[in-house]
Amino acid sequence: MRLSSLNPRTLAMGLVCLATLAAGGAQAQGLRPSGGTGASLSKALDSSVRAVPGNTGVRSADYIVAVVNSEPVTNTEVRNRMARVAQSVSEQGGKLPPEDVLAREVLERLIVEKAQLQSAREQGLKVDDYAVEQAAQNVARQNGLSLEQMLARLASDGISATRFREELRSQLLLQRLREREVDGRVRVSELDIDQYIKEQRSSGDLSATALNLGHVFIPVPENAAPAVVAEREARANEALGKLRAGQDFAAVVREYSEAPEAREGGALGMRPADRYPELFMRAVGGSPKGALIGPLRSGAGFHLLKVLDRSQQGVPAVVTQNHARHILLRPSEQLNERQAAERLADYRRRVQAGQARFEDLARDHSQDGSAKQGGDLGWAGPGAYVPEFEEALNQLQPGEVSAPVVSRFGVHLIQLIERRQATLTPREQRDMLRNVVREQKLEKAYSTWVQEVRGRAYVEYRDPPQ
Repeated sequence: MRLSSLNPRTLAMGLVCLATLAAGGAQAQGLRPSGGTGASLSKALDSSVRAVPGNTGVRSADYIVAVVNSEPVTNTEVRNRMARVAQSVSEQGGKLPPEDVLAREVLERLIVEKAQLQSAREQGLKVDDYAVEQAAQNVARQNGLSLEQMLARLASDGISATRFREELRSQLLLQRLREREVDGRVRVSELDIDQYIKEQRSSGDLSATALNLGHVFIPVPENAAPAVVAEREARANEALGKLRAGQDFAAVVREYSEAPEAREGGALGMRPADRYPELFMRAVGGSPKGALIGPLRSGAGFHLLKVLDRSQQGVPAVVTQNHARHILLRPSEQLNERQAAERLADYRRRVQAGQARFEDLARDHSQDGSAKQGGDLGWAGPGAYVPEFEEALNQLQPGEVSAPVVSRFGVHLIQLIERRQATLTPREQRDMLRNVVREQKLEKAYSTWVQEVRGRAYVEYRDPPQ
């Protein structure tokens, strides 16, 4: 679960979970990332897909505000993006800059995105329709909706299914470009990790704290009547009362929560505090392990939080580890992503029917370095795999086989063998810190790369956006 799914109206934030970047270099030919640039990507995504509300004083006809190389940026594009930013900031309880400042910032962001997309096309990068469809399914699931429900909500906001899928395709294309251009620039030394630990110990910044929050989510329908809101709030307070009375948190989650992570006991997972919504962090503050917070009201509904774990070094002492195996098929000119997925779906059917063993199919067909071991990836904790792979793995119960999963490395079929709670050794904790440091360095490398892309683009400014 990614925090984008807290608000069903903030649908495009689910893209962050799909497109969070992680560096290449892997023990199983790329499965294990060396970090991610989710923060930079979330800035690029703007957080929601919405139609522009009516604006008085704006030209009735669209017009060009800038040209990037030979591609125009229109006033409507800027106004659409501004509305999306405004909605996201409002839902997070933030404050917008003045409108003219926001318009300039949004215009610059659109210029950079167009320059990146042009670069991706020039390099021959493409996103298969199957990957787009899977991304749409993931966004819907992470927002607690079926794909049909999500598309209906988008349609009610004036966003067609075609437009939504094209936005997804563009963001996935940008992801693949960043993976190619940025990830290989970053290396993390032992000295980098030592410096990070030193700075963390002396810093009071939220990014120096990692939290695992338990989450009970009780949604409130959009435009709900006051009586419905009151009933939902009463339900949230009822759940809080049971928690305060000492009832098991996971049991209360299963009874009350309607969030996707409820199946896993409501835990959102250990992550830097500044990667949680501002609403959550303002309420949690320095609350100790075991503290209960809420109910909190957001645009989506009511939230109850429990501090399950917190670490000043950004790494928990105990983590959930998964022992998995997989089959990887790499798309090629002879095998596109959809065809690879269909082939893997047939392998899954054969395993479930008892006609074949997963490990035998992996040895015979997997194009990953783990094939000789029957696809066995060994034990791995949080952050060991790229986000789309890890998310699918976390949805499985021992013995289950996933549907085909698209990642930057190809199309996977995943089987969870076992799951356990494990205490990390100092070496393992340091390895997890390596990923944290790499993510920070990737963020800086991404910013540098964006400036390079912007510097190479020819940009002609026309009339300012209105």
